[in-house]
Amino acid sequence: MEVRVQLASWMTPVDRAILERLLNEGNVELVLTPALIADNTDYARPTVREHMAVLQEKELVEYYDEARAVYQLSEKGREYITGGLPADDLEDDE
Repeated sequence: MEVRVQLASWMTPVDRAILERLLNEGNVELVLTPALIADNTDYARPTVREHMAVLQEKELVEYYDEARAVYQLSEKGREYITGGLPADDLEDDE
């Protein structure tokens, strides 16, 4: 049974699905556009685009190719989705 990382309070299952798709567990990590992520998940393109903006703001994803809007996991995103960074560390300091 697959154990999934805990979500930070601001996250939804969409965020986890995006990070997991980019991780491509057991294979080479992927670099994808929001459209390709949407095509390979159960989420619509506008939803994925909206969540990608938040994940980028939170430094969990970064551009692989900004001109083509291709994203990849950041080091922080990779550490989180593989269980090395607790969800508590992703909470906003307010």
